[in-house]
Amino acid sequence: MKTPKIQCVCGFGCGSSLMLRMAIDDILKKHSLEADTFCGDVGTCLSNQCDSIFISKELAERIKDRADVPVIVIEDFMNGKEVEEKTLDYMNSLQ
Repeated sequence: MKTPKIQCVCGFGCGSSLMLRMAIDDILKKHSLEADTFCGDVGTCLSNQCDSIFISKELAERIKDRADVPVIVIEDFMNGKEVEEKTLDYMNSLQ
């Protein structure tokens, strides 16, 4: 199986998306899983090559109907349990 590319998206690609990316990286490491993660902004995320997009509910409304990859909606970027559950659900869906 190829290593999945997870794009973490926020409004500008450098604030909350970076916090989300770091949380996902920690979760992947904790569970001995592998994925390439990177940050993107809502304006250009659909043109970036990735296998999934992790994004807030508010911003997901702007892209979900046009995305060619799964859009994983995170209600609260600071909720570690939610981020972990959705990350693991996504990774398990690839098995």
